[in-house]
Amino acid sequence: MTERMAIYKCNVCGNIVEIINPGAGCLVCCGVPMEKMSEKSNDEVAQEKHMPVISYEGEYKTIRVGSIPHPMEEKHYIMFIEAISNDGRYLTRKYLTPNDEPIMDVKINSNEDFNAREYCNIHGLWVSDK
Repeated sequence: MTERMAIYKCNVCGNIVEIINPGAGCLVCCGVPMEKMSEKSNDEVAQEKHMPVISYEGEYKTIRVGSIPHPMEEKHYIMFIEAISNDGRYLTRKYLTPNDEPIMDVKINSNEDFNAREYCNIHGLWVSDK
């Protein structure tokens, strides 16, 4: 059984999919089951460059990837950053290229809490403290 907002990766071709509508069964790509990506957090190795850090600046909240900025190189970069409200609905997602800075500003109601996730093309899926 899949779950909403889970992210899966094909270890053969590199396809990445996110579940919008959960269902029974197994996701398959290139003839093999896809790997469900686990959300890594602050207890993992290399967190200083991968952990989403949220700061509050007026009516905007800023998500930065890493307390030490994550490298944005052709072979190693952050593919996307996203903000997700605590009730599970998306607020926004920003896709990045190796030429971008791993930062996203989000205009959110000041009393609304949210979590941030980011996906590194080498080190996988990371989530802010919940």
